[in-house]
Amino acid sequence: MAQNRLRARKRFGQNFLQDEMVIADIVGAIDPAADQHLVEIGPGHGAITQHLVSACQRLDVVEIDRDLIPLLQTKLGHYPQLHIHEADALAFDYTELVLDDVPLRVIGNLPYNITTPLLFHLLAQSHCITDMCFMLQKEVVDRICAQPGSKTYGRLSIMMQYQCEATKLFTVFPDAFIPMPKVDSAIIYIKPLSERIGGGLPIKALNKVVTQAFSMRRKTISNTLKSIMSLSVLERLDIDFKQRPETISVEDYVAITQAWLAEQDDVKLP
Repeated sequence: MAQNRLRARKRFGQNFLQDEMVIADIVGAIDPAADQHLVEIGPGHGAITQHLVSACQRLDVVEIDRDLIPLLQTKLGHYPQLHIHEADALAFDYTELVLDDVPLRVIGNLPYNITTPLLFHLLAQSHCITDMCFMLQKEVVDRICAQPGSKTYGRLSIMMQYQCEATKLFTVFPDAFIPMPKVDSAIIYIKPLSERIGGGLPIKALNKVVTQAFSMRRKTISNTLKSIMSLSVLERLDIDFKQRPETISVEDYVAITQAWLAEQDDVKLP
């Protein structure tokens, strides 16, 4: 039975961290403090959890695998500041964890198959989150942090950088896990922005414009956007619309979205 609990489940995208040096580096990057409220997504066997729980005021962990809950309770249940939630991180309301207006610090080794929707789910609740530190697939971290003109710059880069500052900290190789994943991982530090570019605009509007822009990546921006806005609107902006979508900055995409919204009396977003 104990051995079954240790077996990674493919449907949950589980890869359990085992390298003590990597664990120490991650804990060092998080740098927990005694007055902080931490939330760990996917604690697994508690490899990182055991180093955090004694260093903070409160630690909530969100684990979807019910078979891991007894293991965590046995291993770490004697810490009164630990609170275990058997739940789907994608559907979890993190705002309900906030106590006495102390903001949350969110960390975790995120399953590759839910990374993007989970990041957007958390950023939608970022008013109560100070920062986040995650292990993600290295390719995804590179896309999040990519700059205009690079091959990895795209919709994810823009949507994330509009909402937060993101920094790649270091790479984690497959042999740090059981079982070993087929790709490299990386640690990323994410700081939600309290003031967004342009004073803020509906995130769905920006997503619509950016998605449309990248629908034909090799076309110029005027060709990709002409189906949702008039060329006269594009011409009024100080942007070269002969550029391809991957060369345009986050700031310019915000300006394009603002112009698109201003052009319409009734914008209906999904």
